[in-house]
Amino acid sequence: MFEKIESVAERYNELTELISQPEIISRQQEFLRLVKEHAELSDIVETYQKYKKIVREINDSTALLREDVDKEMKELAERELSDLEFKKNKLVQDLKLLLLPKDLNDEKNIILEIRAGTGGEEASLFAANLFKMYSGYAQGQGWRIEVMSSSMTGKGGFKEIIAMVEGKGVYSKMKFESGIHRVQRVPETEASGRIHTSAATVAILPEAEEVDVVIDPKDIRVDVFRAGGHGGQSVNTTDSAVRVTHIPTGIVVSMQDEKSQHKNKEKAFKILRARLKDKLEKEQMSERARNRKNQVGSGERSEKIRTYNFPQNRFTDHRIGLTLHTLDSVLKGNLQEIIDKLIVAQQTEALKSGVTNNGSALGLKNKNEV
Repeated sequence: MFEKIESVAERYNELTELISQPEIISRQQEFLRLVKEHAELSDIVETYQKYKKIVREINDSTALLREDVDKEMKELAERELSDLEFKKNKLVQDLKLLLLPKDLNDEKNIILEIRAGTGGEEASLFAANLFKMYSGYAQGQGWRIEVMSSSMTGKGGFKEIIAMVEGKGVYSKMKFESGIHRVQRVPETEASGRIHTSAATVAILPEAEEVDVVIDPKDIRVDVFRAGGHGGQSVNTTDSAVRVTHIPTGIVVSMQDEKSQHKNKEKAFKILRARLKDKLEKEQMSERARNRKNQVGSGERSEKIRTYNFPQNRFTDHRIGLTLHTLDSVLKGNLQEIIDKLIVAQQTEALKSGVTNNGSALGLKNKNEV
């Protein structure tokens, strides 16, 4: 491990010199690339410098204990040595975490997709609860959330809702949310008071830029049609709705929320790129299936990850065996404790197996031909 850190430190020092050279600064694109690389290595180098400082202090304290000193001085050195050993072990753990492969999607925005599953109207109402929960969390993080498409029911639930969530490190915190979320509660329409179980599916897709996924125009079919739905001056009067089909994969995205055909098409392609990127990464992850048993959930949408039990105010994350009796608070968007525990569990397993769990493949190149 320390050989690798030494090579990182050498590269960091080399970059420090490079980004101070006028000829590099004048080449703006190269300069920005090097500055970014320099910043990515800084945490490792700074932590390593702290580690080396602690090691020097341990050596000094150990040397002092070998000398002929009085009892009081010896006891002081022993206490100091114990404290330094604790700090050293903590820094070693920090370095191991910093050396884990980075998830290339962590800093990306996401497309959040929530769909009602089994349970009819109750599942749609639960999908609305989940969207409200994520909206509350996003607001607390200072993120921006924009609804791109939705299909509401008469009682205020969602058959489906798709939203863009933008902000710092969105995917890094939201990536563990993909899967089946199960709810247990008494529906408002249930006269006998029986508890029903229903479910909603959540998908977290990292936003894909055009450089991430290159779509061949020959593989696309775009159909336009008149939007349907509730009211609006343009509804049913212009061909503003758009349906985009990616022929090789059969992925279809329909968009009609905007009055402008151009805006609907732009949103549809944004969702299509994200779904294609997700598909590519899931395929690459399947090649690493032997590592899945070491992960905090596979990120598959068919995997039941949570249960929300209303009568007992109980929240359970089945992947890490976490149970909280604060469901009312969780549904308001207070998710940080849960997300922190999931991140720690992922890091712990990654340290054991040498892999990361990101719900998608690592090492994705800048361009993927689709």
